[in-house]
Formats: sequence, structure tokens, C-alpha cells
Amino acid sequence: MRGMEIFAKPALSTFLLLAMTGLVFGLLALATKRRAIGAAVARTRGEFVTNLGLSGINMVLLAPLFVFPDGALRDAIGAPTASVGMWDHVPDALALVAAILIFDFVVYWRHRLEHTRLLWPIHATHHADTALHWLSILRKHPLSKLLSTCVDIALLLLLGVPEWAVGAAGIIRGWWGFFIHADVPWTLGPLGHVLISPAAHRLHHIRDETLMGSNYGNTVTLWDKLFGTYVDPTPHLNCETGIAEGTRGLGGELLRPFERRYWRRPAKEAVEGEVTA
Repeated sequence: MRGMEIFAKPALSTFLLLAMTGLVFGLLALATKRRAIGAAVARTRGEFVTNLGLSGINMVLLAPLFVFPDGALRDAIGAPTASVGMWDHVPDALALVAAILIFDFVVYWRHRLEHTRLLWPIHATHHADTALHWLSILRKHPLSKLLSTCVDIALLLLLGVPEWAVGAAGIIRGWWGFFIHADVPWTLGPLGHVLISPAAHRLHHIRDETLMGSNYGNTVTLWDKLFGTYVDPTPHLNCETGIAEGTRGLGGELLRPFERRYWRRPAKEAVEGEVTA
């Protein structure tokens, strides 16, 4: 009975999250697609089921395992006293903005590294959707989920950013992540120069292997622009998404990183540098 209690809390929180986001983005789909909603649902059904399965594995079945590295990370990283005290003098609004920017900075580099040959096998699952939709954000291999758990908030903890700001930034970035995976061709106009738009992130999921190496940010365009990876999505609206290895069902995605194709020695000219598929 106690074993079931371990999974009860993450199961409930996952159900509530999916129910809320499903309602919001379901209404968005109805409003934007109207008569084409049936075709859109049919197009995404198979991959939606796969993504739902991966969500259950990562957020419910493996949740107890992810609690340990997350807790160990928080215990192991002790922010300098000066850093902690510094935040007492920072206005709450500015602390929240700083938390979002720092969070996105780390995720930008973690994400960019996942596009290298070493980490692509665990990240390819996230790019496999050929019908991008709001639940695509949760299409992650458990090994990729573990990596993000161990890396994403490390710098925030090291800098002593207040827990409330870390939590708020996580919620904002999480909802924005659902939004930018939605199947809408929105560039957000002038706001899209500052925030990653659904169109900009769809470009990151494009089937074209060169353009896939762009727009790594989750929330802001700052780091992509600063490090030269931002690409204007306007010429690529509604682009085809997916990867050369193809989309898989739940079992295929779980086994994907262990396929021989990823571990064969590449051609000499492709050994170093980023890969996109």
C-alpha cells in the first residue's frame, strides 16, 4: 500500500497538469482550426498517445527516482552567503526576471549540447513528432528527463536565487513550453523579437537538418541572438517537422538511444561538431 502512495501524489499532479493544459490548448485548437479540428486530431492521434505514455513514465512511474538527484543537487550546492543576501535587496519583479533569464541560459546550453553527437540519442525522441502539438513538450526520453533534472536549476541554486523565484520561473517557463509547441503559426509580431514564439520553436523542430540547429531557447530569444543561433521563422511558417530516424511508438522511443545507428563510428568529417539528426 505504501508503494502505491509513492506514486499517488505525482499521478494526481500529472493528471491535473494535463487536464488544465489539455483544456486550454484544446480550446485554442478549436478556435484556430475550427472545421479542420477533426483532421488535426486524426493527424496527431498516434504521436499524442506516445507522448502521453512518455509523460506517465517520466512524471509518475519514474518520479520517485528523479526526486533523489533533484534533492541531492539542492543539498550539494550551497550558495555563498553573499549571494543569498544579495537577493534580499533585489525587487521581486527583477528577481523573477533574473530567474527566468538564468534558467533559460542553462537550458539553452543544455539543449544545444543535446544536439551534439554524444547526447543526440537521448534527445532525438523529442524531435520525432511529425505533427507538432502542445503535448510534444513532454515527449522526452527518461534519460533526457534525468539530464534536465540534474542540470537545469543548478546555476540558480549556486547563485542563491530565492526558492519562490525559481518556482515561479519554472511555472512560467513550463506553460510557455506548452504554448510554443502548439500547432499555431504565430510569430507574436514585435514581441517575437524578445520571446520565443510558436513559429520560432517550430522552426527548431523543422525536418531540415541545418535549420534544426537554431532557436534553442525556451522562453527568450536573448541567448540565441547573443550566441548566433536565432533564425527568423517568418519564411518557414507551418514547416514540416520530424527527424530522419522517423517517429516511433512508446516502446520504440524508449529503445531509441540504444540503437546501433547512434554508436557506429561516423565519417571523419562528422566526428566533431553539432548534429541535427
